[in-house]
Amino acid sequence: MLLGRQGIELPFSTIHRILLRHGLVRDQDRHPAAVRRFERERPNELWQMDFKGPKNWPRSMTPLSVIDDHSRFVIALEATGRPDGGLVKVRLERAFERCGVPEAMLMDHGTPWWNWQSFSGRTQLSLWLMRQGIGLHWSGIRHPQTQGKVERFHGSLQRALDRRGVPDGDCQAWLDAFRLEHNYIRPHEALGMQTPAELWQPSPRSYNPCPPAWEYPAGAWTLKVDCQGTIDIHDRRWRIGKTLAGERVRIEPVEQRFLVYYCNTLVRELDPAMKRSTIVERFIENQKQSQ
Repeated sequence: MLLGRQGIELPFSTIHRILLRHGLVRDQDRHPAAVRRFERERPNELWQMDFKGPKNWPRSMTPLSVIDDHSRFVIALEATGRPDGGLVKVRLERAFERCGVPEAMLMDHGTPWWNWQSFSGRTQLSLWLMRQGIGLHWSGIRHPQTQGKVERFHGSLQRALDRRGVPDGDCQAWLDAFRLEHNYIRPHEALGMQTPAELWQPSPRSYNPCPPAWEYPAGAWTLKVDCQGTIDIHDRRWRIGKTLAGERVRIEPVEQRFLVYYCNTLVRELDPAMKRSTIVERFIENQKQSQ
């Protein structure tokens, strides 16, 4: 594809032999074709986000990766000192101002968007994202394949680092060059040999640094979470989480259960029969149902 853009036409077999001659085709670089691919239908319908540094990467600057699920366009690739909510928020604000706001985001159960010490698991960073109207999803625990696109991207990042060497001095400049190559230059087989930039476009949802109070649909059943992090349904107290104290949540009855939403995000499932309030992680289940 790249040679064709320059008017140079070569058979694929010739290109393959050249790559073999220079030792650029390795067994570990060959991936079996996916039986079925899952991707959102439109750009910015879902972004995948992860905090993961390649081997031999300077530990003082861990890359934060944000990738569009539909196009594989790398929204952000930022050298970040540590997985701190404040630092990540600054980098996401820049991404939102440049690219708009996605409909939803998918991430793992790591800091700074998840807190294992909190009953609800939510952090100030995840609540800030919810207030932007972004529906949040968390991947299954020990199921990295749920975030397959960002994991695959990290594999490409690692191979580039192995071949080109550790960044010398300016880590962000190295990441910027790799992001440019990934988005605009290198065609992707999963995209029909197009580049991510050919399939991606900015989100029409603009970023608001001071969003108004969230408005639930007219007639929705809403309750205010008290200072103890609980709500009252049919004379029974349910624990939701102190991170949502003072906030209004929407209650949606489903059969014998109650689903609790904060803004666009499903945060709890209440089961009166089992007397249990659980964190809801439905992303893997929904993916399976879409087959």
